[in-house]
Amino acid sequence: MKELHRKRVLVTGGAGFLGSHLCERLVVAGHDVLCVDNFYTGVKDNIAPLLDAGNFELMRHDITFPLYVEVDEIYNLACPASPVHYQRDPVQTTKTSVHGAINMLGLAKRTGARILQASTSEVYGDPGVHPQTESYWGNVNPIGLRACYDEGKRCAETLFVNYHRQHGVATRIARIFNTYGPRMHPLDGRVISNLMTQALSGESLTIYGDGTQTRALCYVDDLVDGLIRLMETDVPPEAPVNLGSDNELTMLEVAREVLLATGSTASIELRPLPSDDPRRRCPDLSAARDCLAWSPSTPLAEGLARTARYFSQRLAMVSQVSRMDERATPTASLSPRSNAPV
Repeated sequence: MKELHRKRVLVTGGAGFLGSHLCERLVVAGHDVLCVDNFYTGVKDNIAPLLDAGNFELMRHDITFPLYVEVDEIYNLACPASPVHYQRDPVQTTKTSVHGAINMLGLAKRTGARILQASTSEVYGDPGVHPQTESYWGNVNPIGLRACYDEGKRCAETLFVNYHRQHGVATRIARIFNTYGPRMHPLDGRVISNLMTQALSGESLTIYGDGTQTRALCYVDDLVDGLIRLMETDVPPEAPVNLGSDNELTMLEVAREVLLATGSTASIELRPLPSDDPRRRCPDLSAARDCLAWSPSTPLAEGLARTARYFSQRLAMVSQVSRMDERATPTASLSPRSNAPV
């Protein structure tokens, strides 16, 4: 890459599912990439192939504390994104969204960097408008179990908009809808993770509610394309942009697609719907198409097949380690002195 176009890019949450794919794409493009992660949910295996690259650097850091580096662009992805993870420590989840946004915006203000906030479709809550447009204000329970994530992201959007208005910071806001693909954590509790793990393990597929609630699933490569396009396009900085798929499916349809992708013949089991779980979720992508000339292109069957191969490999590795542990016979450590503690 010509030095004129080579940028210093910071990716917070860069060892996570989405962040690791973004780091990989930026490294391949020739940019100098600083991956920052506190490894609360991110894992080093996700970015292991990048560690030997001369234009990649890894830093263990929690963005609830200030960070002093020199960068040209910031992708702020740091925050647990699945209910299993963000409900484990709801106070820290809120701090990551709010304090983290303040710290990263302060860094952008000081360095003059353009900064993108990874917001979420959760800001729409259980929506009363369908499909969801960026102008919809949402229907969020501020004291529910999901509020630590939903309201934290909403506050982060407020901070981004006002840092632009008050300080002239070049901000971008991506409202990310359901995304899936390789490097998802098998136990993160998200719908594709759950269904893939169950199908490949020969268990019944668990669907919450009556199965008629909907989601629209975007493959991770497409989502990364959208993030980079949003960062690089001179869209109105204050306007959030929906990124995701608008191919809306019921949960029962998703489960059947997972069965096809995995070759499983498992049954489907219905369970009660969790509190505040949205019943319909699908983005209006008009802004992304008009402003970014972007829309997802990976067919669901193809994306699920790639994801199934990844989950199959992960589960095989876990199974192999478990068998090795079972074969290992622990031996007592004998001390040379009879009165020594064991």
